[in-house]
Amino acid sequence: MAQLHAMLLALDTATPACTAALFDADGTLLARVDEVMARGHAEQLMPLLDRLLDGRRATSVLVGCGPGSFTGLRVGIAAAHGLSIGWGVPLAGMSTLALLAAGLPGDGPVAVALTGGHGELFVQQFDRGPLRPLAPVESLSPTAAAAVIDAPLVAGSGAHALLAARGHGEAVYALPAAANALRLPESLRSLPARPVYARAPDAKPKAA
Repeated sequence: MAQLHAMLLALDTATPACTAALFDADGTLLARVDEVMARGHAEQLMPLLDRLLDGRRATSVLVGCGPGSFTGLRVGIAAAHGLSIGWGVPLAGMSTLALLAAGLPGDGPVAVALTGGHGELFVQQFDRGPLRPLAPVESLSPTAAAAVIDAPLVAGSGAHALLAARGHGEAVYALPAAANALRLPESLRSLPARPVYARAPDAKPKAA
């Protein structure tokens, strides 16, 4: 049997961005698809991947692990596991917040703030020389986030809420793009392929 051409499929559905990219073995970006949707990841992801792959088959899969939407995370990670099993190829996870940070121009400290549930923000601060987290991911109110995030630049769907609470700095609305996956250091794209929720689920188990 002919050996498959080495390709990496990267995808992330943890935010309103349903994003995927296909890379050649040397890191060349072969194709990308980025669609923003409030809901419908479950219905749109596989057709999106079908268009992206165009009959090709990846030899490894990389999936965004959040934090982000509970439903979006489950959709993307389940699809990635299915493809990994179906193709018989390795699967790894990547940080969604780091993926967003990796797509921002410039250097120096940056914070990512994504809109979470119950009015909270998923926040994490990074250095970009090279990209590395300076603190763990937290789920905080904008006021609480403003007290711990001091990077002058804040990016993400929750950036303006954080800056409104803090009163200074620059806010940039941005969503992650899978096309930036290979800009992540190896440590941030070799995670277990399971969800990072950063807060407790809304549903509580019933007492016995």
